Amino acid sequence: MDGKLLARLGAIVFVAVAITATAIEMTRKEEEPAGQVLRPVEVTPADPLRQAQRRCQLLGEAASRDTECLRTWAETRDRFLGVTPAPASPQPQDGR
Repeated sequence: MDGKLLARLGAIVFVAVAITATAIEMTRKEEEPAGQVLRPVEVTPADPLRQAQRRCQLLGEAASRDTECLRTWAETRDRFLGVTPAPASPQPQDGR
């Protein structure tokens, strides 16, 4: 056999196999799951810090002057950085 003829025959066989595989794949039907698996919904308790963040978000620019928002942002920053807040130092009492 001539080399050119063998190469052409190989190309024809390759194209035939590719067309057949494409036709089989296109006619195959997707199998649908037998039934939907229902997973229990986990109810997470409301996070007061998250609610305060939402409130500050809704305030917009006014939040930069709101003391509660400043406290919320400080707590959020500490939580993110893993810093535990220092306990409040006791106030000195007058001995009068």
